[in-house]
Amino acid sequence: MNKCDQIKAHVRMEEKYERLSLNFGENQEVKKEIFDVIESVKKQTGLNPMVIDRIAQDTPELQTISIECTEENCRDCGDFFTKVLQKLQIDKCEEDL
Repeated sequence: MNKCDQIKAHVRMEEKYERLSLNFGENQEVKKEIFDVIESVKKQTGLNPMVIDRIAQDTPELQTISIECTEENCRDCGDFFTKVLQKLQIDKCEEDL
């Protein structure tokens, strides 16, 4: 089973910067699950990337949690993203970039 219908994953990678955005609408149970998984992966990997909780002001039903890595931890962030996606049972990212 995958959760691609509940959580839309978007990955952006540039030189010395990576971001995984997880769009989940306004489902608070899914939001809690995402934060729990992120904390679990932080403990597992020892990494501490920046985590941002975004709610669009004009459309509060569009909520996103973003995980961002910069040059200090960029090399290991791909593995971090993979572990988060696996634990959330997301088997594909959106093809929007």
